[in-house]
Amino acid sequence: MSTALAVGDKAPDFSIATTQGEASSKSLKGKAYVLYFYPRDDTPGCTKEAIAFSALLDEFAKQGVKILGISKDSVQSHEKFVRKFSLGFPLGSDPETVVAQQFGVWMEKKLYGRVYMGMDRATFLVDGRGFIRKIWRKVKVPGHAEAVLEAARAHLARA
Repeated sequence: MSTALAVGDKAPDFSIATTQGEASSKSLKGKAYVLYFYPRDDTPGCTKEAIAFSALLDEFAKQGVKILGISKDSVQSHEKFVRKFSLGFPLGSDPETVVAQQFGVWMEKKLYGRVYMGMDRATFLVDGRGFIRKIWRKVKVPGHAEAVLEAARAHLARA
């Protein structure tokens, strides 16, 4: 089992199919970005989180920050989700959980006594040099996108 990522670590190299073509650490080189992992398209919490990030897209752009959401759902599912809620950023499809495992967010979860593997709701803020500047794990959706934006303003201004 790999060691959990920490602030200051180099973000893992990744490549993923998205609703806007391929996205990768290589294509994002020199750009700050937010990778947010979420359990499933079109569920209440995931929808609220996506809408919140989308509503702040212009503010993230002013900071030079790209947004990429990632779940196990297919690109086709993501495309429907993007259209339904007019999301302004790409969603990545990680059906084999390769990227989720690289970032340590594919984990054992428990719900009503049932144990299963699932996606941890987690967010990573990565600077233009590819270093993780902030990590949020076990994210609670209300106010989260705003907190990520504030961290981008604070941490990337001096990156």
